[in-house]
Amino acid sequence: MPAAHAFRRTFAVIAALPLLTLAACGYGSEAKDDDTAKVAAGAEKIDGLDSVKIGYFGNLTHGTALVGVNKGYFQKELGATKAQYSIFNAGPSEIEALNAGSIDIGWIGPSPAINGYTKSAGKNLKIIGGSASGGVKLVVNPDKIKSLKDVKGKKIATPQLGNTQDVALLNWIAEQGWKVDAESGKGDVSVIRTENSVVPDAYKSGSIDGAWVPEPTASKLVAEGAKVLLDEKTLWPDEKFVITNIIVRQEFLKEHPKAVEAVLKASVEANKWINANPDAAKAAANAQLETDSGKALPAEVLDPAWKSIQFTDDPLAATLDTEAQHAVKAGLLEQPNLKDIYDLTILNKILKAAGESTVDAAGLGTS
Repeated sequence: MPAAHAFRRTFAVIAALPLLTLAACGYGSEAKDDDTAKVAAGAEKIDGLDSVKIGYFGNLTHGTALVGVNKGYFQKELGATKAQYSIFNAGPSEIEALNAGSIDIGWIGPSPAINGYTKSAGKNLKIIGGSASGGVKLVVNPDKIKSLKDVKGKKIATPQLGNTQDVALLNWIAEQGWKVDAESGKGDVSVIRTENSVVPDAYKSGSIDGAWVPEPTASKLVAEGAKVLLDEKTLWPDEKFVITNIIVRQEFLKEHPKAVEAVLKASVEANKWINANPDAAKAAANAQLETDSGKALPAEVLDPAWKSIQFTDDPLAATLDTEAQHAVKAGLLEQPNLKDIYDLTILNKILKAAGESTVDAAGLGTS
C-alpha cells in the first residue's frame, strides 16, 4: 500500500474512534466550573474576549494543564476573560474540536499534532510550547514475558491506531528486526489497540500480555502485578522526548496574541510551581483528575506515575521530527512537511522576561 494511502486511511480510522464522554459541542467533555479560580476585582477582558477555550486530557502527562486549572493560573492571567475547559480522551477528537473552533488552545501529544498539521497542509495549528517529557512505559505480565526478546509472539496494547505510543511501539518492534503490519497490528507481535481506560481490565482478563502506554495507565498495570520491562525515555538522547505540547488555532493566534500570551504565561508559571513543589503539584493534579472524572488516583498509582514525568516549557522540537520519521517508517504517515509547525516567539518572550533560557524550534518554525 502506498504511504500516502496508508496515512489517509489511518487518519480516517483514528478520527472515527468514539469518545467515552461527549459535550454539547460533540468533541470533548466540559470540565466543571472551578470555583477556586475567581476573576480578580477590576480585571479586564483580554482583546475583548468573553472566553478562551482550552482543551486537555485527563492524563498525568497533561499535568501542566491539570495544575493550571486546579490552581487557577489560567484564569488569573486571563483576567475577566473566562477560561473554559474541555477534556478529551483522544488526540484526533481534540484536533477536530480545534478545527471546528470548539477550542482555541490545547494540550496534546506529538502524533496528533503532526497528523493535524499535515492533514490541513500546515494551515490549522501551530505548536506554541512544551509541557511534558517521558511518562511512557512498556509494562508486561512477568509470567509470560521475562525479557525484551520474549515480547515476540505476544499481545501488546497501545492506546490507539497511529497515536504517539502506537508509533513508538511499531518503531521499537522494527528495530528488533521483527515485522508487523501497521494497520492491522498483526505480525511477529500482535499490537492490540485498546483505550487506556480499558487496558487494566484487558490485562486482568489475559486478553493482552502487556502494553506500551502513558501514565497513569502504566502504573495502574503495575498495581495489578505487571512489571515495567522498558521505560521509553531510555531510548532517547538525554532521556528526553516530547509527550505533551501546546497547540493553538492559527486564526486565534493571529487575532488574539495577547490571549495566547496569557495562557502561555500561566503554563510557564504552572511548570515552575510544579518543579519547585512536586508533592503539592502531584496532589493538585490528582485533585483536578477527581474533579473532572469523579475519581482520584490511589497513591500506589499516582506516586510512581508522577515521578516518571518531567514537566518542561521546552517543546523538544528535534524529538517531534524524530517521532514523525518513525511514523513514516511504520507506513502510518506520508513524509510530512513540518517546516513551520512551531511558533515559539511568544513563549520565548515570556521566558526571557522571567530570566529563563529560551527554547529552540530545531529548524521547524520560528523561535
